[in-house]
Amino acid sequence: MIVIRPERLLVGDGTPARAGMAVVIEAGLVTRVCAAVALGEAPEAASVIDAPGATLLPGLVDAHVHLAYDGSPRPLDYQLATLTASYPALALQAAHHAHETLRSGFTAVRDLNAPGGVVVALRDAIAAGYVAGPRIVACGQGLSVTGGHMDKGGWGDHVALRDLNAACDGAEGFRRGVREQVKRGADCIKINLCGGSRRDLNAPYRQEMTDAEVVAAIDEAHRLERRVAAHTSGGPSVAMAVRAGLDSVEHGHWIDASTADLMAERGTAYVPTLLVNERNYEIGREALGGSDASWAWLDKAREDKWASLARVQRAGAAIVVGTDAGFMLPHGRMSARELELLVHGGLSALEAITAATSAAARLLGIEAGLVREGATADLVLVPGDPSADVRVLQATETLRVWRAGREVVG
Repeated sequence: MIVIRPERLLVGDGTPARAGMAVVIEAGLVTRVCAAVALGEAPEAASVIDAPGATLLPGLVDAHVHLAYDGSPRPLDYQLATLTASYPALALQAAHHAHETLRSGFTAVRDLNAPGGVVVALRDAIAAGYVAGPRIVACGQGLSVTGGHMDKGGWGDHVALRDLNAACDGAEGFRRGVREQVKRGADCIKINLCGGSRRDLNAPYRQEMTDAEVVAAIDEAHRLERRVAAHTSGGPSVAMAVRAGLDSVEHGHWIDASTADLMAERGTAYVPTLLVNERNYEIGREALGGSDASWAWLDKAREDKWASLARVQRAGAAIVVGTDAGFMLPHGRMSARELELLVHGGLSALEAITAATSAAARLLGIEAGLVREGATADLVLVPGDPSADVRVLQATETLRVWRAGREVVG
């Protein structure tokens, strides 16, 4: 038995912190949440953690990661690493990234594309207790049209790539792609709906999948009881996909008011991945390279995304934390900065914490994100009060993290 008595408790449902509470952990579960004075004396065998000044909250959830990628600053670096490492090597790297993620307070993640079946296998290894890591909801491989966002060219005609993603064409092709990922063990489906366009900054997005392909992919996934996330940039195709039943809009640099209202009406979540945008500017153009047109597009996306976030918030659609870790962003240690950016964009600290706990868990379809009796004991204890300043969650060296009742060490 573990008894934790923090100065304040954040349940994860958006309600204010509660003072003077105690949380009891037994056999990996939260068995009691009550006022500390009502608990009485803990049994002699219990481990009692008194934490004055600290806050206990649910383990955080990152709804958009790529565990097989190492977060190299330049996209070419991780592409080459993916091509030169074997799948067993990538799986071992992914296991390391998963542990780093867990140590940073994120006890559940959704992986939205990995080569082969490496993250599906990692998910199962973590669930079996072979390695330590967060709970993983995995899409397997993302579905992209031939030559689309996740099936880019640039290689010689003599180069053949296999299992890096799932290229599909036509409505029936996407239905088959969904079935193949489900057969391989996918928990959810990712589609690449639209990408960026550098030709005209008045229309900086370009639809990749046809309407029929989008409808077929979503319909087939839902028939097989899988939720669908879509890589998006913006524009009319996003509204079309929401009408077709899309479960989450990823990135979504350009979301207009009518689309935001539609997302709220249909229950489509927004995962804005703000941090990965900022990483372009932290790494800098000298290191990243890129054309004038590419950087003009990034500038516009960076500016306009705040307005899109505000529209979605006003509409009342669910906002969920996702970082895109693995892509220009190392796993774990920077991830809590996404909450700071959400606050910068207009959310309260409590709303940002909810976006990283119960709201994210609902999107993933998992029982997580709340400190309640009967829940798996995925918990974070942090010095300070994140409901007053979410930046305290970034001090990963001072966090104490429990996954299924076991404290994460090392």
